[in-house]
Amino acid sequence: MNLTGYSRVATATPKLLLGDIIHNTNEIITTYNKANHDNVDLLVLPELSVTGYTMADMFHQRLLLDDSLAAISKIKSHTKNKHSIVIVGFPFLVEDAVYNCAAVIQNDTILGIIPKSYLPTYNEYYETRWFASANMLMTDTVSLFDTQVPIGADLIFTGIESPYLKFGVEICEDLWAPIPPSTHQALQGALVIANLSASNELIGKSEYRLDLIKNQSARMLSSYIYASSGFGESSTDVTYGGHCIIANNGNIVKENNRFSLDATYQYTDIDLEKLEYDRYHSNTHRECKLQELTFICRKVEFTQLLIQRKLETYIDSHPFVPSDIKKRELRCEEIFNIQTTALAKRLTHIGTPKAIIGISGGLDSTLALLVSVKTFDLLKRDRKEIIGVTMPGFGTTDRTYNNAINLMKALHITILEIPIRDAVKQHFKDINHDINIHNLTYENSQARERTQILMDLAGKHGGIVIGTGDLSELALGWATFNGDHMSMYGVNSSIPKSLVKYLVEWVSHNKENDADNEALVNEILTDVLKTPVSPELLPPSENGAISQKTEELIGPYELHDFFLYNMLRYGFYPTKIFTLAKIAFNNTYDDKTIHMWMTMFYRRFFSQQFKRSTLPDGPKVGSICLSPRGDLRMPSDSTSALWLKNIESITIIS
Repeated sequence: MNLTGYSRVATATPKLLLGDIIHNTNEIITTYNKANHDNVDLLVLPELSVTGYTMADMFHQRLLLDDSLAAISKIKSHTKNKHSIVIVGFPFLVEDAVYNCAAVIQNDTILGIIPKSYLPTYNEYYETRWFASANMLMTDTVSLFDTQVPIGADLIFTGIESPYLKFGVEICEDLWAPIPPSTHQALQGALVIANLSASNELIGKSEYRLDLIKNQSARMLSSYIYASSGFGESSTDVTYGGHCIIANNGNIVKENNRFSLDATYQYTDIDLEKLEYDRYHSNTHRECKLQELTFICRKVEFTQLLIQRKLETYIDSHPFVPSDIKKRELRCEEIFNIQTTALAKRLTHIGTPKAIIGISGGLDSTLALLVSVKTFDLLKRDRKEIIGVTMPGFGTTDRTYNNAINLMKALHITILEIPIRDAVKQHFKDINHDINIHNLTYENSQARERTQILMDLAGKHGGIVIGTGDLSELALGWATFNGDHMSMYGVNSSIPKSLVKYLVEWVSHNKENDADNEALVNEILTDVLKTPVSPELLPPSENGAISQKTEELIGPYELHDFFLYNMLRYGFYPTKIFTLAKIAFNNTYDDKTIHMWMTMFYRRFFSQQFKRSTLPDGPKVGSICLSPRGDLRMPSDSTSALWLKNIESITIIS
């Protein structure tokens, strides 16, 4: 499998014998062989990994310097006709100074050499005693193994066949500087930064190091591959833990256990296309390039054939929903607070009107009601000023009706019951529609009748209609235009269906309702969570159960949410999203099912934009929002042909 934009990166700390270059070289080659076997694109090793970092004054011994070069030559030869790039640390004599360097090696070629820019000379560090800074270099190429090789801290390495693999290199202290070399490299195109380090361990230092790497990768919108020296370095005064970290845009993707007595090695697949998307989506990143006129990076191209491999990274099937329970609960709390605060602001701005909500007994209206109740509590207003309206129609079942009534009673709001059957029948008579024809007219008439009732009640009682529709429904246009599509403030409008149930569940577990009837409210919410998603616009089955199940008609919301997230968050091709979905939903849906619902998603997403173009206000809670005033500026008459053609190119294996 070879997904566009993915590169496999690895970080390792080979087993070191301080000063034993032959041993260290063999360990480096062993690690390289493992990486090449795993189809790694880029392997990063620690600072001065050929000799060890703590050789002190021995770095001025010509024997050590010459044998280090011989080691680089041996490693270079070993990479011939192999896939992986390796970055190795070594001391390098250039003219009259020794530099702490990284060699970028691929297919029997030294692509470039990067000297360390910032040399620590404080506390336990004495690097300026042995090394010169990259800033002192008087040349931008060196003759090495009968070839001119670029040297400098201003190098960016760019793949020809794999254009997303664009990386820069910095060494240890460079990252700790106010303006690291990686900042320049990232602003000039590097999507990956490799750091060869020898960072000793002190109390609290590992946490600081993690934060530093996370923050730098986030600011640069990059991946950051960090490898540090470990067991084998001198323990005269300090200890080295071999901390190896892979970060991606502010997230720690891989981290080893420190203080291992053996070699450590880890790899993962990083989607660099995501990073590139975030960069051209960020005007801040672009504007910072204006400051780059004094530091221009040189580009080094390399050839690296694309290979087929199994993707070794986790593809989240529910990108809107954190899999970690604690993180999910924190996200639910934050979202609920955003919703309630936003509604509180809107109500106070208007002049504290009443809230009018249509309550169906389903998930979305339940969440909107819970938000409204919490908001009124925050504003110290009587819950009776929330008017919940249940409007039984042709498809209403006893289950949803009872849940709606009982929940409103338990939450102590004002309850109105206004059946719509007679009004809709009269409407059918007025427009000459046969009530036995259960088509779009049959369904939409009910939705619009309910909205008319809510709007008229808002006028009568001096209130506003609280919208209940969610992000997933808006993406698919699964709403009746000027029916449930319309409200005066939509509190759920940027919450995906896959997350709504967790929000309702979180409320039930966190006592956001009355303490005196908590058990009753939770019992009702539990049944609401188990109720199939349905607009209930078609008559129930013979046994009174819901007959119109949304996900049987338009597909599983978890698939649609996956398509939506990857399409809008990263701008991926449908073919890539399909491949990611195959991995994420491997044991849930077959290729044919994913393909069918993906086609449905793209058709509806484009054809239903006119509904999103006229959305009422509502709070944004996450990175995906469909508001025409916020994240999505899209014409209502754009065709989906380009995307559907890409989907048609997918080969389905039966």
